[in-house]
Amino acid sequence: MNSASASLRKSPPSLMRRGTPIVFVVDDDISVRESLESLIRFAGWQPQTFASAQEFLSRPPVLVPNCLVLDVALPDLNGFDLQKRIATDRIAMPIIFISGHGDVPMAVRAMKAGAVEFLNKPYSDEILLGAIQQAIECSDAALRREAELRSIRDRYASLSPRERQVMALVVRGLVNRQVGSELFITEITVKVHRGNVMRKMQADSLADLVNMAATLGLASTRKAGTSSNPRAS
Repeated sequence: MNSASASLRKSPPSLMRRGTPIVFVVDDDISVRESLESLIRFAGWQPQTFASAQEFLSRPPVLVPNCLVLDVALPDLNGFDLQKRIATDRIAMPIIFISGHGDVPMAVRAMKAGAVEFLNKPYSDEILLGAIQQAIECSDAALRREAELRSIRDRYASLSPRERQVMALVVRGLVNRQVGSELFITEITVKVHRGNVMRKMQADSLADLVNMAATLGLASTRKAGTSSNPRAS
């Protein structure tokens, strides 16, 4: 355990900026929970253990990189049922299944549903720690994507209705003269709105703005979307 743990003791700086990663463990065997708790803590992560799926579900989602080490056989919801329950509201929580009676169909089922690993007991500490490291890195990336999406949505919400119309046309490739023609406003007014859009969206370039629009799902904004009070400036 020592060599594997020592190599993983320090998490990458990108992870630590969000706080110490949390490794959740759900297993009804107290000896397994205690063993994993010690291993995870020694590796430099924060362990949180639970004896049942329901006990785990009472714990709200966290905003630090995290993962779930999950036993398949549990007293209430089994591991696969819990996987389904958290698939939509804890998308930044990769799952590592562990099982004392696993087989190929079970492993395939788990992986198809999104698990990052399926380990049969007994497994080596090194393999488990490697799987946890991978899962935490995946979680960190997912959290960053979520944070960036929230930020872009907040910036877009700060735009006025007219600024949103201008943005929709600009990202479609229309030049200022064409945008003005579409919206029945002058080219100078378009330039003002366009400048406001770039500033509020914190876009460094048109390509940057186009990428943000694609992230928001605005790439297919229709021309007719400007029909409400088109002459308002």
